[in-house]
Amino acid sequence: MSLADASLDIRDGELLAVVGENGAGKTSLMNVLYGLYQPDGGQLSLGGKPARFKSPRDAIARGIGMVHQHFMLVPTLTVAENVVLGREPTRRGLFDLERAVSEVAATCARFGFQLEPRARVDTLSVGSQQKVEIVKALHRGAQVLVLDEPTAVLTPQESDELAHVMRGLVAQGRTVVLISHKLREVLGVADRIAVMRRGRVVAEVRPAETTVEKLAALMVGEGHPALGMAASGRAREPSSGMGLETNTPPPGDMLAARPASRPSVDPTANTAGELLLEARGLQALADSGRPALRGVDLTVRAGEIVGIAGVDGNGQRELAEVLTGLRPLTSGEGTLLGGPLAGLTPARARERGVGHVPEDRLLRAVVKALTVEENVALGRHTRPPFARGTWIDFPGRRERTRDLLAAYDVRPPDPTAFLRSLSGGNQQKVVVARELDARPKLLVVVQPTRGLDIGAVAQVHAKLREAREQGAGVLLVSLDLEEVLKLSDRVYVFFEGRVTGHFTRPQYDERELGRRMLGAGTDHA
Repeated sequence: MSLADASLDIRDGELLAVVGENGAGKTSLMNVLYGLYQPDGGQLSLGGKPARFKSPRDAIARGIGMVHQHFMLVPTLTVAENVVLGREPTRRGLFDLERAVSEVAATCARFGFQLEPRARVDTLSVGSQQKVEIVKALHRGAQVLVLDEPTAVLTPQESDELAHVMRGLVAQGRTVVLISHKLREVLGVADRIAVMRRGRVVAEVRPAETTVEKLAALMVGEGHPALGMAASGRAREPSSGMGLETNTPPPGDMLAARPASRPSVDPTANTAGELLLEARGLQALADSGRPALRGVDLTVRAGEIVGIAGVDGNGQRELAEVLTGLRPLTSGEGTLLGGPLAGLTPARARERGVGHVPEDRLLRAVVKALTVEENVALGRHTRPPFARGTWIDFPGRRERTRDLLAAYDVRPPDPTAFLRSLSGGNQQKVVVARELDARPKLLVVVQPTRGLDIGAVAQVHAKLREAREQGAGVLLVSLDLEEVLKLSDRVYVFFEGRVTGHFTRPQYDERELGRRMLGAGTDHA
């Protein structure tokens, strides 16, 4: 999204939240501040004086740090090596690893992060990798810290911890700019909120003077269909997304902001369809070589949504990768759409009718250097309407892509745009649209609403329900317990690679599920 005469003041010692729909220009504006984008017009001032950053190096030198929605870490290096990269301490002309470990440990302790400096980044959970990014910016002396959707990959507990960290930074006189779709979290932590729409800052409000409903209306405009969906109870906010409850929390308390009430569910869902997946005693290894799945039993039937709940790093990702052919089993057996789970590959999974919305879209789902229409055709490029015989059907591909972009409100709605030019939320909508358009028999979705705004969250939820009603089975993996309970007909709870609970809708109890997510109880049914 391009900027259109966007004006914003960032003040010393405040926590400023910037909210808006996907593609509203939030990240673009911050990328100008960080030196990644060069403005075509206007002026950037720092400390009352004109400034121009030719690169992030210039911004970092002036005390500005930015943590991006997509990580910029070297997976094979340790936490300490990533944090000091480019500013490595030396001894006698050589890299001083012990000093780096000591310095990074001190930074972690200072700001309240629990990270092992010697751990390799590729062995960490997504939430811990996010923490490494934040520590890296703070270690480099950031006085203004820009966080782009920092809680999109964090558990509720980690989000609460981050809220306290952000308030602590502000108390020390630093400035935090928080880009977020989570309005309740924003209201609970921000000093001031700037609302962007279509490249402009359209409003600035203080939390005490507004509500979630009012903020949402400022973001999407009065009369947006998503507002009506939320008001009718069909688009209630997941704790990892943005919603429309009117109970505004007191500042600084993200945990207290979460509703304790049970989410609404659809009691008419059909859960007695054909058995699509039956798994018995599944075992698999994590990338680190340690056990990730430790004897998992589960089933999915046609016409139901089965949720997987758990704290990040307890085997959910590995389960999704096993079921989509991306990770081999070490033990166990089962059937998936009429074929064995053993020896499954991504190609075979797709041939059987498995769709996949992965946790990391940039790694598993899209090619940023390709156009939107080329990404939409991935995996289906040899079939109509993307191909005609052995030839690419350019008009057919473009028409189908244009229809999907319109249906999912992807911005800009240009099939020929390079995917890298889209915001993270719009990239996610492209992935979800492509996978659902293929009409899979079994859809494996991991964090499907990560980074999405209110309209997109409601839309994706509706599309998943629609797939269920049309007879597909859906396996939903989400770190957002409320999202899991709202959408799922049944829920398996994971802890350390094992199933510690299996619940149907009449049995849903958030406190009990929370206990099982922390390891209490077992369930081998």
